[in-house]
Formats: sequence, structure tokens, C-alpha cells
Amino acid sequence: MTPVRVGVFGLLGSGNLGNDGSLEAVLGYLRTEHPEAVVGALCGGPEAVTARFGIPATRLHWNRGEYRTASRAGAIAAKGLGKLVDVFRTAAWVRRHDVVIVPGMGVLEATLPLRPWGFPYSLFLLCASGRLFGTPVALVGVGAAPIGNRPTRALVRWSARLAAYRSYRDAPSRDAMRAMGVDTARDTVHPDLAFALPTPPTSPPSGPPGTVCVGVMDFHGGNDDRARADEIYRRYLDGTTRFVHALVADGRPVRLLTGDECDAPVVAAILDAVDSPLVTVAETASLADLMKETAAADTVVATRYHNLICALKAGTPTLALSYAAKSDALMDRMGLGAYCHPAREVDADRLLEQFRELEKHSAELRRTLAERNEAAVQQLNDQFTALTTALFPTHDHTHVHREAP
Repeated sequence: MTPVRVGVFGLLGSGNLGNDGSLEAVLGYLRTEHPEAVVGALCGGPEAVTARFGIPATRLHWNRGEYRTASRAGAIAAKGLGKLVDVFRTAAWVRRHDVVIVPGMGVLEATLPLRPWGFPYSLFLLCASGRLFGTPVALVGVGAAPIGNRPTRALVRWSARLAAYRSYRDAPSRDAMRAMGVDTARDTVHPDLAFALPTPPTSPPSGPPGTVCVGVMDFHGGNDDRARADEIYRRYLDGTTRFVHALVADGRPVRLLTGDECDAPVVAAILDAVDSPLVTVAETASLADLMKETAAADTVVATRYHNLICALKAGTPTLALSYAAKSDALMDRMGLGAYCHPAREVDADRLLEQFRELEKHSAELRRTLAERNEAAVQQLNDQFTALTTALFPTHDHTHVHREAP
């Protein structure tokens, strides 16, 4: 039999550890349940994807300057031409595959600054090409949120409608798509794909209070906050810095975490403001690295969504600096819904109070997280079984995908 050709699509290999973690989870599923599949990618960082995952990859955009601001006539013309060329490049790539999977990520949301002619346009081209050539496109465990910008909302809505399969990483995502006019009657909700990744060994802390991991983010608000983006960033940075300073004053070692290459300036600003040997920076290249860091900590306070997932999956009591409904939904799913703090209005004093309350209930929360993580693994087994049934109908469904040891 001819091996099934599977394409994976998204902003993969572009420096965002969460996106690459979702890809890693789907590749684990494919290698376990469909080892005969030939996998290729259409993505943001093809060289990085090929080097790390060993699969052939094609650049998402013809125009290499797609994500640089275009002010000169030549750059603007190149962007416009690129949009036209990408129609044919995307269609040709989709046609070479039997199935296309979009692995997780917030592909149906605009909770961070986003232009309609950027990724939403690329996703629409993918889903439209899939429908045109009869190649099923599966949006697997994706995130969605209400979108105010009308062109972006239209592209996202049509992308979802044209997809052959949809599942979401939380109930608010499915609700958002229903509110945008997508029929979600057959769509399912499962935990984020990252919960299918291996969990590092953990042990409850003993002795005096230990390390606190603080996950930071280059946060300027969402797509509707552009007018006050600088104000939001200053407030976030000031509040987070004051919180780190308070931890250091209590003698607590602080380990700074990031989740994207763009977070480096935030780390540098905190290090400059809090000049102490107690503050160190974790060097992380994957979600596995992040999980190891959070597993070794007593407590985690983090902003980025996948920093939260890594901490929760590691079973470490976690406080979320929440910037979107997805963070609140995740914390609630894992039994820590009371430990959220708004990232747009970080109040260092209030954050410190919540942190101390979190640590007071640390043992109880660790037990809760252990139970919720076990349930998440089973729910993702169900997700992968459903995906096999939908995309590989001739496959023997007797296998069960399980979290790697």
C-alpha cells in the first residue's frame, strides 16, 4: 500500500516553544499509531523543524520579509506579490498530501496582536485548498477566542467552516467559534496537546522554601489593545519586576522562564532592575526543558500559556498572570481557578498575597494536579482515537496512544 502522506501546518520552528510542543505531541501520535505515514511540514521555520524533528519542511511564505514592517514601495510590493504567490504555493503543497493536520496553537484567536493578512490569511488558504482538492484539513486541539476585527474574524470563520475536522483545547474556544457562526455540534473539547508529552520526574519539596519560577512574556495586550500597548507593557513589566524584587527580599531564589525568543528584552529589564545573584535565567529550547525547570521549583508564577501548561503538567503549584480566557480556562480545568491574576493590571502587592496563599496550600494542590493530569492523559487518548477514526478510516483502531514514560 502507498504510505499515507501527512502534512503539518503552522507557525512552527519560529521560536515559540508552545507551538513546537504541539507539533511534538502530534508527531508522537503519528509515529506510534501510524508509523507508515510520510510526514512533511509547511511552517514558519522550516530549517529548525527539519533539524529538530527530522521531517522535510517548506517555508510558509514566499516573501522572506513577511513579518517585517514594510514602509518602502519595494517592500510593500513584495508583500502584495507574496500574497498572490502563496495562493499557488499553498495549494500545491496541500495537493501533495492525503491529510493535513494543524497541531494545536491558538490559530483561531487574536489574543495577541495579529493582522488579517498574516497568519489568518495563510490558514484560510490552507483550508480552502483542502476543500478544493479533497484533502481533509484537521484543526486538532486548537485555541479560539472572540475576534473584534471584522476581516480577521471572517478569515477565521471561513477557515473553520472549510476544515474537515475540528477539536478545541477548551470549552471557551468552542463557544467562541459557535458565536462566530460555525456549526460546532460535532466538535469536541480535549486538553491541550502538550499534556500528551512526557512528564519529567518530580518530588515534593522538602526543607526551607526553595526556587520560584517566574515565567515572563513580551506582553503588550491583545489585538484590540494597540492604542495602549505601551502602557500595558510598562504596567506588566513594573508589576512583575516589583514581585520578583519582593521574592528576592524574602531570600527566595528566582528562576526566570520564557516561551518565545521575543521575551528576551523582558528578562534583561528585570535582571537590570533586580541586581541579585538570587535571580537566574533558564536556558530552554523545548517544552521538555520548561517542564524540567518547573518540576524542580517549589512554585511557579507565569504568563505564557504553555509556561502554565508545563508547570501544571509537572504538578507544581502555579499562579497564572492571565492575559486571555484560555489561561483562566486552563487553570480552572486543573483545579487552580482561584489562582489567576490579570496580566494587564499586575498589582505586585496583591500578587504577593495570592502567591503566599498558593504556597500555603501547596501539598493539597499537588494532589489535585496529579489527579487532573491523569484525567488529561486519558482524554487525549480519546482525542487521538477520534483523530484516527476521522482521518485514517482504513487503519486498525485497536492501538491506544499513551503518554510516553
